[in-house]
Amino acid sequence: MTTRFAISADDVRSAAAMIASVAVRTPLLEFASLNALTGSRVLVKFEGAQHTGSFKFRGAYNRLARIDASAKAAGVVAWSSGNHAQGVAAAARLLGMPAAIVMPSDAPIIKIENTRALGAEVVLYDRETESRETIAGNLSVRRGAILVPSYDDPFVIAGQGTIGLEILSQAAEAGIRVGQVLICCGGGGMTAGIATAIKDTAPATQIYCVEPQAFDDTARSLASGKRESVPKGARSICDALMTNSPGELTFPINQALLSGALTVSDDQVRSAICFAFETMKLVVEPGGAVALAALLEGLAPPAEGATVVIISGANVDPELYAAIITKSGRRNP
Repeated sequence: MTTRFAISADDVRSAAAMIASVAVRTPLLEFASLNALTGSRVLVKFEGAQHTGSFKFRGAYNRLARIDASAKAAGVVAWSSGNHAQGVAAAARLLGMPAAIVMPSDAPIIKIENTRALGAEVVLYDRETESRETIAGNLSVRRGAILVPSYDDPFVIAGQGTIGLEILSQAAEAGIRVGQVLICCGGGGMTAGIATAIKDTAPATQIYCVEPQAFDDTARSLASGKRESVPKGARSICDALMTNSPGELTFPINQALLSGALTVSDDQVRSAICFAFETMKLVVEPGGAVALAALLEGLAPPAEGATVVIISGANVDPELYAAIITKSGRRNP
């Protein structure tokens, strides 16, 4: 019996068609210094170049663009620590609908300000004492608005999967065979979407998700065979990846398609951010740097073909960024 997942490769191709006129085809970059340091060929998919500075615009636009015209006036409600918030806000503005975003009060100020600047209403909550899902659900009911989850939605997953289609297309244009892909992972939406897209046409490609050590719920879930949760009070500088457990829709996909999961410490993430700044000349947020950190630390297995590293976002708080890149102990090529 064939297992039915939340999305198929056809859904990802449909999403690519839906967002083609509005999304950025982000660059697939190669750095001689990174190749030399790792002793292998590495390609970097830089989603910091996407609208709002992260990959989240892809899934948000694919979801919102499919809302029936009669429901657009009531708008949408989402919850996010920042990147999904900005993606939804930007998509809503393009499509002419209101958006309310529930965000933690300790989210990076730049993400809160950018979300408001895009025209969305921001509703702050305390992540220690309040439930963002409950707040968003109540708002949705009161306003008749449509909920837009950050990862556990078929259209959102398919939209993020368009990254995988671009990777294969861009690599083929350069005559490069992709051996493995390292993906930053929170709830697993981007991972599930990319894995679905790539495995459909390049089934031998190895796919690894990368998580912060304190939020290794996907790694532990893959090991146990069931969805695991992170301990209460867990903390990481990777604010974009602080999800409590893998998604109900995303985990079965990742369980079936991933080759494994890797974890990195916050200090390793800091080193990766410094490397990106000093050597690659890229600004990278902590959550967007975990896949690069895994590569730099030698955690990924050897690949038969190029290794693709996803840098998923560039929305880092200025004060945190300055503190990271000015501290001693930075990695040099």
